[in-house]
Amino acid sequence: KPCPLCDEAKEVLEPYRRRFILQEVDITLPENSAWYDKYKYDIPVFHLNGKFIMKHQVDIQKFKDELMKLELQTDGNQ
Repeated sequence: KPCPLCDEAKEVLEPYRRRFILQEVDITLPENSAWYDKYKYDIPVFHLNGKFIMKHQVDIQKFKDELMKLELQTDGNQ
């Protein structure tokens, strides 16, 4: 905090919040030093189901495509 880029990204993702669980990671905390070392110059960073999908800003089309793929996989496994 503060992270204006993160706040902006959360706003863009808000309409899709019912379709995923947002887990925020504060990379400045000592227990997250591995994330800090990897992404300190690239925030915000987005992973979906453990897979890196984008950084710096939300590419909403890419996000929607990846979310749809994940939902189709999940639906097929039920």
